[in-house]
Amino acid sequence: MSTDTFKALVLEQQNGEVQATIQTLTKDALPEGEVLVAVAYSGLNYKDGLALTGQGRIVRSYPMVPGIDFAGTVVESSSPDYKPGDEVVLTGWWVGERYWGGYAQMARVKAEWLVPLPAGLSLQQAMSIGTAGLTAMLCVMVLEEHGMTPTMEREVLVTGSAGGVGSVAVALLANLGYKVVAATGRAETHEYLRSLGAHDMLDRTVLSAPGKPLESERWGAAVDTVGGDTLAGVLRSMAQGGSVAACGNAGGIALNTTVIPFILRGVNLLGVESVLCPQPRRRAAWARLASDLPKAAFDPITQVVALEEIPELGRQILKGQVRGRVVVDLQA
Repeated sequence: MSTDTFKALVLEQQNGEVQATIQTLTKDALPEGEVLVAVAYSGLNYKDGLALTGQGRIVRSYPMVPGIDFAGTVVESSSPDYKPGDEVVLTGWWVGERYWGGYAQMARVKAEWLVPLPAGLSLQQAMSIGTAGLTAMLCVMVLEEHGMTPTMEREVLVTGSAGGVGSVAVALLANLGYKVVAATGRAETHEYLRSLGAHDMLDRTVLSAPGKPLESERWGAAVDTVGGDTLAGVLRSMAQGGSVAACGNAGGIALNTTVIPFILRGVNLLGVESVLCPQPRRRAAWARLASDLPKAAFDPITQVVALEEIPELGRQILKGQVRGRVVVDLQA
């Protein structure tokens, strides 16, 4: 692949409509930054689906190369932290939203946004884990810091378990020795979730249905990737002193709950944001992903696709029709 010209998926807005086209660009088109990276792989996330369809005000200006993460090899660098040949990962920092992202064969970015590829991970595995995996790991870390341990009596709940963050959270928690209950509204995903380590399933409608301010104590900890009424239902059933790591709002940003779970049970609601996660914590999370996540479990649930397939898959992911992880191969 030439570093002078390269393929990119470019979003442009015309008459209020967002259009995605594959274009051939030159390095001169890239934004400023200390490090030029030959992108090998990117991922497809829910936020990418929103960007590709023009929903949710994800993209702040056009033209834009979407793709909120990528893994690749340094080609040029004016930073002392990276040299040509270094393998790197980028997640967050608003790439694919405010700055050109991973759906291009070349990317130029700030050195401070990058993380060295952790030992034990390939570039493809890093994107199979991707932003979803980083977010899941950050959820586990914050829950551990608030008392979650594999020896606790009660189960750990994961909502949105068939999605990207939820899938990684289920596999990660199960591998660490937790009893994981996967909440999903799709019966066809039960076998898939059990293969990741879930020991029980819960119909998501149980969580989103109206209920009393407090329900019976069930969950020792929870990872919520949905928000809205689902999160409200989770809070009502948390055990005394339990914690919820909340990292998504696909179910809405409104939270119809009361202060009762927080006052009478001392429940902790912990927000997790992977976009501007501090660099030391980001590196620690990636190091743990390389050591604690059963990567072999993701081989059968990862589909590798070409750049040209992304617009249609973006529409499918918003409809809940994409299971597991989608990795975009940029090397062709």
